[in-house]
Amino acid sequence: MYSKTFTGLLICCSLGLLFCRSQVRVPVNDATQHSTHSANPLPSSIAAIALPDGFTRISYSNNSFAHWLRQLPLKNDRTVYLYDGRVKPNQEAQYAVIDISVGTKDLQQCADAAMRLRAEYLYAQKEVESIRFTDNDAGVYTFQPPHTRVRFDAYLQRVFGMCGTASLAKQMRAKNFADMQPGDLLIRGGFPGHAVTVMDMAINPKGEKIYLLSQSFMPAQNIHILNNPSANDGSPWYQLSTTGIIPTPEYRFYEHELKGW
Repeated sequence: MYSKTFTGLLICCSLGLLFCRSQVRVPVNDATQHSTHSANPLPSSIAAIALPDGFTRISYSNNSFAHWLRQLPLKNDRTVYLYDGRVKPNQEAQYAVIDISVGTKDLQQCADAAMRLRAEYLYAQKEVESIRFTDNDAGVYTFQPPHTRVRFDAYLQRVFGMCGTASLAKQMRAKNFADMQPGDLLIRGGFPGHAVTVMDMAINPKGEKIYLLSQSFMPAQNIHILNNPSANDGSPWYQLSTTGIIPTPEYRFYEHELKGW
């Protein structure tokens, strides 16, 4: 969430090659059928998170970022852990936890989690030439060959050490809130700032849309699906409405802070 220091970079780079994440395990089945919000506490994937009555998931192409995000697996435990194994003090923010390693260093924070998801998608699609991030001084970080998993993990460590909300907000393009798509971010660049990722979307016959959000935070912690603090029924789905303000459990965003890749 904040710019890392040069000293932090040296530590990150020296330890980065020793840092190894588990590859994201993506189920192959999609779930675009009608559903109702149920009491199932442990959905197996983003696609398995139940919908409110009358809503259907929006269809996306199989090679899209939106489809890839929808297939991400969820842990069978809702507990959010910090990078050092401690339980996060606030356990009220999350609806579910994505099954992606947070690592063992305090690096994969909010913007880092968003960059991780984007990079993992491009890596899975073998579009490695599109993996590109910039730091706050416009320095460019691309994933150089050989494109092995070990080198990919080390590359992400360097990106996490040098890039944050301020740089990512500059890199991404502004979007109209009504044009939201999965993979977009609500992001406020700063020192600190914050960023959350749109993970899935659905629509009802009236044309009303809803969406899911995910985040990591400070200190680095499991990426998790956010609860909707405005929902009275425990649903994690947010209404795509023009209220101007999007309150999340630990941060408040505004519509003009939506950005796309």
